[in-house]
Amino acid sequence: MINRERVLDRFIEYIQISSESKNEKVFSEKLTEDLEKIGLEVSRDNAGDIIGGTTGNIIAKLKGDESREPLLFSCHMDTVTPGINIKPIIKDNIIYSDGTTILGGDDKAGIAALIEALINVKEEQVNHPTIEVIFTIAEEIGLCGSKNLDYSKIESKRGFVLDTSGEVGTIVNKGPAQDKIDIIIKGKPAHAGVAPENGISAINVASKAIVAMNLLRIDEDTTANIGTIKGGTATNIVCPEVVIEAEARSTKIDKLDKQTKHMVDTFNKICDEENAECQIKVTRVYGQFVVDETDDIIKLASKSFENLGYNVEIKSSGGGSDTNILNCNGIKAVNLAIGERSPHTLDEHYHIDDLVKVSKSICEIIQNA
Repeated sequence: MINRERVLDRFIEYIQISSESKNEKVFSEKLTEDLEKIGLEVSRDNAGDIIGGTTGNIIAKLKGDESREPLLFSCHMDTVTPGINIKPIIKDNIIYSDGTTILGGDDKAGIAALIEALINVKEEQVNHPTIEVIFTIAEEIGLCGSKNLDYSKIESKRGFVLDTSGEVGTIVNKGPAQDKIDIIIKGKPAHAGVAPENGISAINVASKAIVAMNLLRIDEDTTANIGTIKGGTATNIVCPEVVIEAEARSTKIDKLDKQTKHMVDTFNKICDEENAECQIKVTRVYGQFVVDETDDIIKLASKSFENLGYNVEIKSSGGGSDTNILNCNGIKAVNLAIGERSPHTLDEHYHIDDLVKVSKSICEIIQNA
């Protein structure tokens, strides 16, 4: 039976341990201690050394029935900023921060619920397959932990990531690939008041290119955005250079390739027409994942939610998560909603009931696996 007070106390304890991206060491030590108390074998990889962080990913294993297929659960340890000195406040069965920081439910609610479920499995002596747990670092700054995870230590070929907003019972089976597009446009400086006709304004060139592009919602699978534009030195100087950060995303690679090419070609075309120089770098940040709704892993989650009386919804996401990286490394995974509300903001909050519901869901999935 899930212990409501125990999982709540654990969540409150966890969110008060600061763990902003690349600074997860103290939190990882606490999690290692808690996992070992339950009886899991725990190790860490060297992902932290690779990315310049304070610790690596946690990889833990609870051995079980070897006749059943192993099962993986994954959460990330890091939080966005501001995530230091979080002061939780409970009001009407909802947990808030004091308004000066985020709360950290993304993703410590998932971690607390998973720990509670593992304790329950041991207490109730549930027959279970081997359960593997991954707690990753630096997810919030580019999925760095899962990208550098030591996959040779992972046995499972199926898994669940506990890290998305929405009502418990929601299954995310599609997530887009993302291209990061870095652009430098170089024009020509001139005195803006004396001889502006002798200059080439990089800001003007960039503006013309952006206006000529298809951006934001392209179709049901694809989005694109100009995120930042930096340039210029003074109002009396025709801007000689701008630096632009942009992105494109799609759950279908052919559409992503087409959108990225469109953006690159447009920048190049307008720069040629305006006699400006253009430098562009495209980086595939992560690949897409698509798990068919009839797949066994979705059937497992759906059956478990239905057994608990939760409404099941299967949907796609426009954001990236460790789910993308796991699927690209041979682990079929979907993302399960854990009730995150207003994540990445000072208004982030979390319902205590959802901690219990997520814990119950994990237990039910383990029993049915």
